[in-house]
Amino acid sequence: MASTNTTTAQQRTSRRHLPPRRLYIYIGMLAAIVCLSLTACTISYKFTGTSINYDLIKTIQIDKIANRAPYGWAPMEAIFNNKLQDLYANQTRLKMVKRGGDLHIAGEITGYDQFNKAVSADGFSSQVQLRMTVNIRFRNAKTGETWEKQFSATTQYDASQQLAAVQETLVNEMVKDLTDQIFNATVADW
Repeated sequence: MASTNTTTAQQRTSRRHLPPRRLYIYIGMLAAIVCLSLTACTISYKFTGTSINYDLIKTIQIDKIANRAPYGWAPMEAIFNNKLQDLYANQTRLKMVKRGGDLHIAGEITGYDQFNKAVSADGFSSQVQLRMTVNIRFRNAKTGETWEKQFSATTQYDASQQLAAVQETLVNEMVKDLTDQIFNATVADW
């Protein structure tokens, strides 16, 4: 009889250390809620977002950005103009017009310069920096906002390379940077 009482007492003691069945259910439900929350709620960042009120602003006029830099590469002007227009066409719902746009962008390429960035141990240039500068005038006919700003972009290349060999790639990099800066200054909420 004593052994039966001891066994029953041990079973009761061991049951006390086990969590009740309801606790397992709550833990399971909590785990399911956490899993659903993590998969259902996602945070997304959209870096191409605009702050355009499409009820008010419907058109954009982008004048040809002429190359007025003392030194320049002939295709640079066309590359810049095409990229700028493509950016607005692809990232907004604005209609491109030749005259009288609700938004108006005009300007010119004012600089295309290269200079030594780093010097090697032998005293010669090891890195060359290339800089492109544009002057942009912006007008929002609906709100009356107008401004004129300069935008610059730089890139560098190894001095052992000829500029002619890497110029197209470098100009495309700078044009992308410049057009993104202009886009953000004109229609993105940055």
